[in-house]
Formats: sequence, C-alpha cells, structure tokens
Amino acid sequence: MSDKSNPYDAPDTGHVWDESLRELTNQPPKWWMLGFHVSWILVLAYGLIYPMWPMVNTHTKGMTGWTSIKEYKEDLQAIEAKRAKYEDQLPGKSAAAILADDELSNYVVRSAKVLFGDNCAACHGTGGQGNPGFPVLADDDWLFGGSIDKIEESIINGRNGMMPAHGNQLSDTEANELADAVAAGNPSSTPLFQQKGCFACHGMEGTGNPMLGAPDLTDSIWRFAAKDQRESIKYTIVHGVNDPQDPQTRPAEMPKFGGTKLNDTDIKKLAVYVHKLGGGQ
Repeated sequence: MSDKSNPYDAPDTGHVWDESLRELTNQPPKWWMLGFHVSWILVLAYGLIYPMWPMVNTHTKGMTGWTSIKEYKEDLQAIEAKRAKYEDQLPGKSAAAILADDELSNYVVRSAKVLFGDNCAACHGTGGQGNPGFPVLADDDWLFGGSIDKIEESIINGRNGMMPAHGNQLSDTEANELADAVAAGNPSSTPLFQQKGCFACHGMEGTGNPMLGAPDLTDSIWRFAAKDQRESIKYTIVHGVNDPQDPQTRPAEMPKFGGTKLNDTDIKKLAVYVHKLGGGQ
C-alpha cells in the first residue's frame, strides 16, 4: 500500500472476503521499492566484480579475477617469506644445536605447536600433561631419558618397552606384598623385590633404568594412573606390559614417526618443543 493512499479509494482485484476484506492493487511504499531496486543492482554489481555465475564447464571470473584460493596462496606466501629466515637454518642444524640457539628455538616452539597438536596431543595431552596410560611430557620423569637426543630418538623410532607378567611366578599374597611396597614408594623394602628379579630392570633401589625404559618406582609418578593406584600396580605386576604371553597385559606402545610419517625437520622441531615443555633434561 502506498504511504498516502486511502485504502477505501484504492482499486482492487474484485476479490472480497468476509463481505469487506478486499484485495487491493496498490503499489508498495516507495521506500520498499527503492530497497528492492538497490538489492538487485548490488547483486548484479557483485556478479560483475567477483566470480559468481555458473556456466557449463566453468564460471564467470569477475573483473577483479579474485578467488579465495588465490587470496589464501598469497597469504601463505607472505607467511612463508617471514618464516624463511628461520626455516632455512633448520635443515643444517641438529636438534641440540637448535635448542642451544635461543632465537631459533623460540621460533621452533611457536611453529611446532601445530605439529604437536596433530601428532602427539591425542595421547600426551595438548600441554604434554599426559593421559591415563600415556606418559607426562611436562615433568622430569622419563622412561627412556629426557635429553634432547633421547627425545628425538623416541620420536624417530617409537618406543615399545616390555615388562613380563609375573602372575605365574607369584602367589596372590606375594603380589599384594610387592604392590604394597611399590605403592609406598619403597619397593626394595620387601625381599621379594630381589628374589623375584625386579631389581634387574628397576635397579637395586627401584629407581628405574632409562636404558630399558624401566620406570622409577620410588617417585609416585604412575604411567597407569588410577583411583585405586595400589590395585593398578598389582595388575601391572601380575599381567605385565606388552607381554605377548598374557592376553590381559597392559598395551603400551609409542609409534615411530621417522621415515615417511614426518620429515627430519619436523622431528627436530617436535624434539625441541617437547624438551621445552618443561621436563627436558
């Protein structure tokens, strides 16, 4: 209806409902018509400037030739140009040399965050805080050593340590006694620790052996953390870790990332990143 038209004087289509409800043929208000014409003009202008109209095998390119992919590639080139100052140095440096260069290692920590998120965070947590069954990377407790070289070695080759199941060598009473001693942080307090050969991997005092990946049993840091930690310890003693002879053994394997999974530069970046999380030795 026009802004100033009297509805009773306006022409209608002749359709009347409920005796007095007529279908008028008034034009819409001028402001509405103005908005309508502006809208189709803008659509037409957009279609001339940017890619828009589909054709049989292609589409119109627009006067500017702009595409989102082209803009993405231009932005990526600008980022890579800024990174080149540091990236060009990485292939010729060892992980240890990168770590010793403060400026370069700071760059690597920032750039490797995405690498860590894509490859490591699912098991070790976004901040390296670990998950049940997966080691913490942000403390100074390491199964195979926390030096930059050992961390790089772990990433390249993976880890698959093994603890044999002792369920067939221990009575339930003996398993409980060992579990109590380990839970108390003093595994050598029971003679069973020596008699059953536990010291061969974990050391005479139970402080661990990085060469074998045997954990320190005196620091109360548990890879297989549980609400009832004592029962969890007993389960590990009885069923072992990665023991192919025990179907109830605890599975614990880190896959290798060397070879085709990650290139050498990315592995060095991850090694420096993990070392810088706070627990590198």
